[in-house]
Amino acid sequence: MEPEESTETMPENNEGFLDELDLPPEYCHYQDDGCEFADSCLNCPFERCIYDEPGGRQHYIKSLRDREMLRLFTTEGKGIRELALMFGISQRTVQRALKRVRNE
Repeated sequence: MEPEESTETMPENNEGFLDELDLPPEYCHYQDDGCEFADSCLNCPFERCIYDEPGGRQHYIKSLRDREMLRLFTTEGKGIRELALMFGISQRTVQRALKRVRNE
């Protein structure tokens, strides 16, 4: 039996070849600019990047908002209507957010 010839050929000038390699981190050079939550990925406060999770950033922002609403509701005595006006959301959304944060 004769060995099969490969139908894949490497581009003559090697263009695109290096893009397909999965190099170890020490051979990859990129600028770590971080995001709005950390100045670099290495200093990130999250275990896993919130941008890797579907809706991760939006979920995080909403949870911050919800916790702030609970704080204002419990410590400063703000009402549902007042919180809705402050955050630009409906009164029902405030009620759902407070319930969600209390159950955490």
